[in-house]
Amino acid sequence: MEQRTTYILIDGENIDATLGTSILNRRPLPAERPRWERLLRHLEQAWEQPVKGLFFLAAHGDLPMGFVQALTAIGYRPIPLSGEPDEKVVDIAISRTLDALADRGDDVVLGSHDRDFVPSLEPLVGTRRVGIVGFEEFLATGLRELLERGAEFFDLENDVSAFNERLPRLRIIPIDEYDPLDFL
Repeated sequence: MEQRTTYILIDGENIDATLGTSILNRRPLPAERPRWERLLRHLEQAWEQPVKGLFFLAAHGDLPMGFVQALTAIGYRPIPLSGEPDEKVVDIAISRTLDALADRGDDVVLGSHDRDFVPSLEPLVGTRRVGIVGFEEFLATGLRELLERGAEFFDLENDVSAFNERLPRLRIIPIDEYDPLDFL
């Protein structure tokens, strides 16, 4: 029996924008960005199978070579994309990749909060393992509905431990997780 593979599709712009605009209220410093290698390890352990990370980047000008080299070194395959100024090239490429995965037996994890991926992700739920990774409080409604239908969610901070420091997030805290010392 052939071993299944998990494909992780990262919408880097979406995660970075959510982190900067909605959590930090400024552009993240390099030390405040996710440690993406932790996501690869986390999913490999959680789903007990090989993981292939695809990191989608809009590259309308210069390619950020330092970042691309770092992604490659930790095990991701960077996918730099360009197109017309009004094209959401990362969204187009991720949707096409999700559609291509429909014909394969592999599992998939999407790193994004964007509802634009729901039409391509929806047919995969129930036919294989499907996951979504990001910050739970910022997930689009359509992605939340996929969780209700069986997709799994991995919080970048709380489940994956992808950050070196605690983020200043405002989120609903389950009472079993509440620690008053976090607020004193």
